[in-house]
Order: sequence, then C-alpha cells, then structure tokens
Amino acid sequence: MDHFLYRNGALHAEDVPVATMAAEVGTPFYCYSTATFERHFTVFQDGLKALDPLICYAVKANSNLAVLKTLARLGAGADVVSEGEYRRALAAGIPGQRIIFSGVGKTRDELRFALENDVRQINVESEPELEALNDVALSMGTRAPVSMRVNPDVDAQTHEKISTGKAENKFGIAFDDAPAIYAKAAAMAGIEVVGVDMHIGSQLTNLEPFREAYTRMRDLVERLEAAGIPIPRLDIGGGLGVPYERTNSIPPLPTDYGKVVSEVFEGWEDREFECEPGRLIAANAGVLVAKVVYVKHAGDRRFLILDAAMNDLIRPALYDAWHDIEPVVEAEPGAELFAYDVVGPICESGDTFAKARMLPELKPGDLVAFRSAGAYGAVMSSEYNTRPPAPEVIVKGEEFAIARPRLTYDDMLGKDCIPEWLTEQT
Repeated sequence: MDHFLYRNGALHAEDVPVATMAAEVGTPFYCYSTATFERHFTVFQDGLKALDPLICYAVKANSNLAVLKTLARLGAGADVVSEGEYRRALAAGIPGQRIIFSGVGKTRDELRFALENDVRQINVESEPELEALNDVALSMGTRAPVSMRVNPDVDAQTHEKISTGKAENKFGIAFDDAPAIYAKAAAMAGIEVVGVDMHIGSQLTNLEPFREAYTRMRDLVERLEAAGIPIPRLDIGGGLGVPYERTNSIPPLPTDYGKVVSEVFEGWEDREFECEPGRLIAANAGVLVAKVVYVKHAGDRRFLILDAAMNDLIRPALYDAWHDIEPVVEAEPGAELFAYDVVGPICESGDTFAKARMLPELKPGDLVAFRSAGAYGAVMSSEYNTRPPAPEVIVKGEEFAIARPRLTYDDMLGKDCIPEWLTEQT
C-alpha cells in the first residue's frame, strides 16, 4: 500500500494535490510520501519480529537526507557502499554503530574513515580487501569488526544486472573459499570476526532462492564454529521485490519472507540478525511527476513526449524496467485508451519509458505520474544533455517541502573549470 491516491479525480500525495506541487515546483519532480516510508519500514520490521533484526536501510536505493532522517527516527540503521553514503547516514543522525559498510571496492581511505567513525561492521568482499583492512586497522591501533560477504552461488531468478549471488558475479567471497579466508581473518591482529553476510540480488519475487541461500549460510556458520571461529552475527541482506506493475505483479509479503527466515534459522533466535532492505522501503514511497510537452503522430504510432527523460529516471533504459504511468487527473470511467510510446526529449533512442502503453487520451500540458519511482530514481539521475535533474519533494500529511532543489543552468556550468591557456587573449 502507498499513499498516492485519487481524490475527487485528482491524484494526491497523502493530503497534498500533486498538481499543486507541480505548479509550485515545476516539472519534472520526484515526490516522496513520509507515511509510505513509515508504513513500509514498520511492515517489514513486523514481518521479521521473531528474529528482531537491526534493519539497516540500503542507502543506495534513495539517499536523500530527508528520507534517511525519516527512517532514522524509526530506528533504522544504514547499509552504505561508499564514504559519501556513510557521510549521508551520519548527517541524517544514524550513528556509526548502526552503519554497515558494504561494497566490493572500498579504498584504504574509506576503510579508515569507517573505523574513525565507529562503524558497526565492514562487510569484506575479497581477500585483498581483508589484507588492506588489517593494515589500516593496525596503523590506527585498533581492530576492525568484520563480516565476510560470502557468495552462495544461488540464482536469484531476477534481472541479470541486479543479480549478485551467482559465482560469475563480482560480489563476495566464493563459498568454497570462505572457511580458509575466515581462518586467515581470525588470525589477523587487526581483525575481529563478528559475522557472516549474504546478499543474492534485488527485486526477488520468489522466496526459494532466499531459502537456498540462507540454508547454505547456516551450514557455513556451523562449519566455522566447529573450527573454533564464533559467528554471533548474521547479515541476511535484502532484495525482496516490490509490485512495479500493480495489476499483474504481487511479490511475496514481508510476513512470508519472515517465515522463511525464521524456519531456516530456527533455534538461533539468540543471535544478532541484520538485514538491508532498500527498494522494498523506498520504491512505492515515491513517484516521478512529468508534463506532456507534445503528442506526436507518426504513421500508426502515437508518441507521448514528456519533459522527464532518462537522465531523470534511467531504470527503463538500463533494465527494461516497468513503471505504471497514470494521469494526474483521473480518467473518466470507461474512457477510451490509446497505445502511446512514452518518451523523453534526450537525443537517444533509449530515452523511452514505455512502448504501446495503454493510456487515456492526453494532451500537451497534462501531468502524468510514474509509480514506484522512490528507489533507484533520483539517486541514478544525471545531467546528461545538460539537463537539470528532477528535484525531490517530500510530503507529510498536508505539508510538503523541497528536499533537493532543482539545479540552475548556472549551477551546472559553474562546476566546469576552463584552463588558463583557453582564457588568454590571442
């Protein structure tokens, strides 16, 4: 459930008409619902209450400080994959002891920053990273809390670009190599082994890959502890899917997911559990609002040309992702539908949001909303074609505020530096 609903024929975000925000902020823009973030976090938390995990929100899904602050107030920790995300989490009030640092390419400077800022744990993804972390920790006179990310070689049955748990993926330590690397870590003076981490991908709509991966995880922990390496903490990752296509897609509920986790780890309730949901919390808490610029007819095709583009929402171009698209003014019951190719103004054929999408008749100036755009939307935006990325707005009840302003052209041009030899008089 989200809080973007039609009232008297007008799409609202909680108690604010979307058209009102469009008139004040301009289009395109992202709009987030506080109530939806709060509900999704709480529902996920309730689904796993038997294990009482620390929920470390995956910052990469949506890193806006207002979003992070909203979740921090609910008790969320953070899963970060860069120093920049770590700094965002801290700025939002999430303490280091509730931050997990993941990612395959952490630099020594980033590792040092994490240790200086009281990181809860560092999810190590390779033997070279382990050695680098040991060196950094020793140079600081401390020990680094480490959980190894182990790749279970499980097919998550999701899009190949968001699958992370198969042997050919770049993530994690090979399952068969894990015992030897754990033994090496346990002998290092700068390393404190605190757990095992496993994450197999994103947008999973089948629970069986989770069950398979977690069963392998439990077996590994038993082997490690039999070898004298205690594992008090289990990081079970994230990845539960969301309903992008609401009429045809019903992913498993958090309660169903929680049941699988509880069954696999039955008897281990006294251990510390962590999880890293991102998309599940953020996706349906946001929409991208755009305006129709032109309606173009070319032969038997209709093109709906919007002022939003792939620089604002790249998921359709990158992943062939589906987003429901709805007019901000509700269509009359039984209104005739037309097949539109929904596109943006960027000079790329890939700047296409949807093909032959059935929508009521639309005209220039009409507003449309892309549903489920709260995750991997604004965070992946760019200034391609020197287009200002869509700003972000957050709603709470009857109030709304700009959470990231629209850049001006001067803002964008001002980031470039022209070398002196190009400014000299000739």
